[in-house]
Amino acid sequence: MLKLARTFILGAGLCAAAATAALAAEGTSPPLKDGDWSFEGVFGTYDSAQLRRGFQVYQGVCSACHGLRQVSYRNLLQIGLSEAQAKQIAGEKTKKVIDDTGDVVDKPRGLADRFASPFPNDQAAKAANNGALPPDLSLITKARLGGPRYLYSLLIGYVSNEECTKAFKDFEGKPLKPADGQYCNAYFPGHILAMAPPITADGQVEYTGENAPKATVQQMAKDVSAFLMWAAEPKMEERKRLGIKVILFLLLLTGVLYGIYRKVWAGIKH
Repeated sequence: MLKLARTFILGAGLCAAAATAALAAEGTSPPLKDGDWSFEGVFGTYDSAQLRRGFQVYQGVCSACHGLRQVSYRNLLQIGLSEAQAKQIAGEKTKKVIDDTGDVVDKPRGLADRFASPFPNDQAAKAANNGALPPDLSLITKARLGGPRYLYSLLIGYVSNEECTKAFKDFEGKPLKPADGQYCNAYFPGHILAMAPPITADGQVEYTGENAPKATVQQMAKDVSAFLMWAAEPKMEERKRLGIKVILFLLLLTGVLYGIYRKVWAGIKH
């Protein structure tokens, strides 16, 4: 029993130390930047043009390391891509299937297929990224505190090693210094991460479409954050519309019930 109690106390102490370290690291982070997105608020809706630009950024920058396995190619029709465009994008990737003779062959993906992973397995992904496993981005805005604001801030929040050493300290009060293959980011918990800055220069992605804004680093980061918000919540607009209808119905029902109450109890003294 005594040994069990000691183990419990030691575990609690380690958890407390880890929590203190995390709080200390987070305490030095600046406030998250606001992207001023169209989907914010009760009546917010997605900007389909921005979602298409964000998909361009994902496809041209992020898809080399990060998958989107919860999204199907047919979902691209929801953001304004034509069926032919979605089929072309899907057909650029292949999948393993068994043909009529029992052989395993490569077949182009179709609209019903999920987005192809950039790596065949987690081990290959780690080997290509200095031992770090790039997370799947399907639900990343739901898995990170701050959602799209966090992603937007992270993408534009990289600082040099010199700035990192001057601005940030670990929980022991020592200056942070990224090791080889590591990078410093003002918004990442702990500030040290293995992902190199993905968006590094204006015009890194060439935007297509009418009235497209200039593809600055900030604009590309904002657009891909909006796209990943849509990937995590593609039915957000429907949910908001349903919520508004329910609230209006409840308000109307409350008025009707109050009128019935007044009618029933009109001749009775209270």
